Amino acid sequence: MEEKKFDLNSIIGFALIFGIIVWMFYLNQPTPEEIEAEKAKKEQVAADKKVEKENTTDFVSESEAIVVNPQDSVALLNAKSQLGAFAYSASLPSAKEEFTLIENELLSLKVSNRGGYISEALLKNFKTYDSVPLYLIKDGKNASFNINFGTTDNRILNTKDLFFEPAVSKSGENTILSMKLKVSDSKYLEYRYELKPNDYMLDFTVRSQGLQQVINSSQTVNLDWKLQAIRHAKSASYENRYTDIHYEFDGDRDDFTGQGEFDDEQEDNVSWIGFKQHFFTSILFTDTPFKTASFTSKNIASTTELDDKDIKVTKEFAASMPLELQGGELNYNMDWYYGPTDYEILNAYDRNLDEIVPLGWGIFGVINRYIFIPFFGFLSGFLPYGLAIVVMTIIVRIVLSPVTYKSYVSQAKMKVLRPEITEINEKYKDNAMKKQQETMALYGKAGVNPMSGCLPALMQIPVFYALFNFFPSAFQLRQKSFLWADDLSSYDNIAQLPFTIPFYGDHVSLFPILASIAIFIYMTMTTGQTMQTQQPGMPNMKFIMYLSPLMMLFFFNNYASGLSLYYFISNLITIGIMLVIKNVIIDEDKIHAKIQENKKKPKKQGKFQKKMKELMEQAEEQKAKKK
Repeated sequence: MEEKKFDLNSIIGFALIFGIIVWMFYLNQPTPEEIEAEKAKKEQVAADKKVEKENTTDFVSESEAIVVNPQDSVALLNAKSQLGAFAYSASLPSAKEEFTLIENELLSLKVSNRGGYISEALLKNFKTYDSVPLYLIKDGKNASFNINFGTTDNRILNTKDLFFEPAVSKSGENTILSMKLKVSDSKYLEYRYELKPNDYMLDFTVRSQGLQQVINSSQTVNLDWKLQAIRHAKSASYENRYTDIHYEFDGDRDDFTGQGEFDDEQEDNVSWIGFKQHFFTSILFTDTPFKTASFTSKNIASTTELDDKDIKVTKEFAASMPLELQGGELNYNMDWYYGPTDYEILNAYDRNLDEIVPLGWGIFGVINRYIFIPFFGFLSGFLPYGLAIVVMTIIVRIVLSPVTYKSYVSQAKMKVLRPEITEINEKYKDNAMKKQQETMALYGKAGVNPMSGCLPALMQIPVFYALFNFFPSAFQLRQKSFLWADDLSSYDNIAQLPFTIPFYGDHVSLFPILASIAIFIYMTMTTGQTMQTQQPGMPNMKFIMYLSPLMMLFFFNNYASGLSLYYFISNLITIGIMLVIKNVIIDEDKIHAKIQENKKKPKKQGKFQKKMKELMEQAEEQKAKKK
């Protein structure tokens, strides 16, 4: 948070920043409907201990895949009655639960014969919060990729229940895996994967050959993709805040579902869909945009659930897209991305993927993209990440110190005028109109703008909000330690509580405590020096002085420790700057002499000021006539 002097004339500035903080936390809180839904879900889960323990849904079809011995004529006949032309695929040697491994330096992918889809996606260079291998897809249980289609002999089939035949080949350094769902040796539906070295992106093609007379073109061919987001972070509830569906539509427009639950949200001309899991993302691209796509997002880990030790997955995602036939055949060139939600990596693909990283909208995102991300990347290139945060905070505060100085000078002027303002208040205590008129006249003569303390606050809001978005999104901070914090992207834990405090949690984080103390000291310094008698209708400054540190203490206890570290250092620096300005730079006697000199000079009134004066005088006259 950016700091400044506070009195009754600059409270608007603080209120704006304070309002933004409240607004952001308000957006992160569940609606009453979400709370009720979560309560109902917990009651249902509590009735089944086994489901609670596993906390996952197996997306693999519960139906039995048909496998036949080609020598068994009866079994082959039964298969044809159920699968029609695709009974051929059930008679091949590949018709069994086997997996084909393709990998590079970054990814290890297992593709199942059944369904032809990736049943395991391992990111080799990363670990979960508890130091186990990091999977986006594990054992085929948390993901499903299925094409549902009708056949010309009136059957409805699902690729997830059918067996594909694998074939691995090489094209230079690239590994190619062809998975074919065969009607015959020359007629098939093919999933083709091509994995390049040192890349999180792999080419993926869906095409058919010779199936014009097999697939019923009068029925919708539908693609369904589902994924349960496996928990990777220490705080499942915090991770869930940044876990949602992102997608691009109409060329280069993008949107996201948010952290709440969504059922069949629809969009047209969708070119990519991303199931984002805070710091890791699974993305499906298509060169031929899906004409329509519907999305479903279901919360499994509540954003308010702080006792989340048993949570295995955070959200359940689903996307459904109709596929268009061309000449009776399927032909879609696609790509898969399985990798980190790292701005630099995603932005390098030049496919609008940087929008998946929540850097803030408008000016806030611009500040992050073109200032904070490059600057932090530069600092972290030669400094430990914790020290990079400290150095960046110091430089940001130095850059903003002229704004702090301007605010303090304004407050110093107001402080010098306070005795005269008090005198006016006493003299015209029964005449609010006259009191306001004389006060404004005093400001005009002294050359003081009572709103000048508010302007610096407005100037600092973009920086404050940009940094609020930057730290939770900075992939570089993941699992990077500093002092007692073992992971700057998660909360620091100095004590584990034997119980859970509502809105606080079951642990004690030290950085939020230090930041809260620094905020309290700063507000005590500034508010205490400029505190006036509370006016009717004005905010209670003492209440705000105690509320702001309390909010920091409670809400940031579960946030990234890197963010709390920034606020702690920022407030310490601001306290230092304010002390230097007060004791070294600012001379209140000179300010007083300057004000007195300004008061002696004739002050030319502008048209607006003259008009306001006339209106106030007319109001006074009307009030006098009524008496």
